[in-house]
Amino acid sequence: MYKVLLTHRSLKDLDALEKHDRIRVIKKLREYAAEPLKFSCKLENPKIGTYRLRIGDYRIVFDIDGENLVVLRIGHRKNIYR
Repeated sequence: MYKVLLTHRSLKDLDALEKHDRIRVIKKLREYAAEPLKFSCKLENPKIGTYRLRIGDYRIVFDIDGENLVVLRIGHRKNIYR
């Protein structure tokens, strides 16, 4: 199981979400921490991150660093890749 680490930017992104979306994202992150690569897709442009997870209309951009899942960004699918 990976340890989930949130960057300062991802914490700000999480705080900007509505409460029910925030709870949903946190629940799914806990589930995905067991096997994140099973549920993720590799990004074509690694400038913003290496992998992404899909949670409804929201995307989580993250990297794997040893035993840590480092969350870089959290946002709506129409804005996250800009």
